[in-house]
Amino acid sequence: MSETVTGDPARDAVARRVTELVRLVPDYPQPGVLFRDITPLLADARAFADVVTAMASVAGEVDLVAGMEARGFLLAAPVATALGAGLVPVRKAGKLPGPTASATYALEYGEAEIEIHPATITPGARVLVVDDVLATGGTAAATVGLLRSCGADVVGLSFLVELAGLGGRAHLPGLAVDTVVTVD
Repeated sequence: MSETVTGDPARDAVARRVTELVRLVPDYPQPGVLFRDITPLLADARAFADVVTAMASVAGEVDLVAGMEARGFLLAAPVATALGAGLVPVRKAGKLPGPTASATYALEYGEAEIEIHPATITPGARVLVVDDVLATGGTAAATVGLLRSCGADVVGLSFLVELAGLGGRAHLPGLAVDTVVTVD
């Protein structure tokens, strides 16, 4: 995995550390998939703190941070704390009690559904969406649509790693998308 060079020495150092710590696992969870295991990064307190700072630094003023299940929760919660914002978990269908709003989206091998509690979104709330990996963009686009349907103003998305060759950004037109590391 090679990191993006931004010209900002501090951010480039964070990207290099992410590249060193994210473990590549071939053929997981199925043959042909190269899984990015972020657990070594999470276990390194300094690197984890630096990633949170980098991801929060692009947000500006936000009211809420939306974290996508499941590894997005691990990054979104500390980013929300760093920004003084609330947290909205974006869950897989059937994981939240009470009234929910949902969105269904296509995967390369079927469909998936995500849900949020719409009562947690004040109309006009400025929301940053956070996740670990931007791949094809389907989950991120569904999350943006779901948040907007609840009245949110999605101000941007922040990812730890972008798999640029999968074209996920194309599904997020007009949105500010930031990544700590971009790989082909």
